Amino acid sequence: MRWTRENLAAGAAVALLVLTGCGGSGGPGDAQDKVPATATGSLEDLAANVRCKPSIQTDADEIRQGVCENADGRFVLATFATDRGQRDWLNDAKDYGGHYLVGRKWVAVGDDGVVEALRGRLGGEVEIGVDHRAHAGHGG
Repeated sequence: MRWTRENLAAGAAVALLVLTGCGGSGGPGDAQDKVPATATGSLEDLAANVRCKPSIQTDADEIRQGVCENADGRFVLATFATDRGQRDWLNDAKDYGGHYLVGRKWVAVGDDGVVEALRGRLGGEVEIGVDHRAHAGHGG
């Protein structure tokens, strides 16, 4: 199965819709103080590292994606078969805003507090999507 740009964007939109309204409990500096080496492994391995059992939403050769919830909040974990597939997915997803914790061939998507808390267990780098709210109401 080949993922088109539209499929990837739709998956990203679904991930962000699932997360709407879910806040994290992490405060400033909680996870920023100690960042471990970036985790690797399957979707289930990563989920175990952050103490959640993923509800699998997508199970394909190119991407596996599941919704998780733990003490930090609700988030989406996705693993990718290739680095390019991951980058394409991220580039499309970031158009919808959001906070992304990025490791090698995996991404966690959630509110900023959740992402920072996950970073304290999974390592990785935080990327932030485009915030279109600043342009709301500026019709043309």
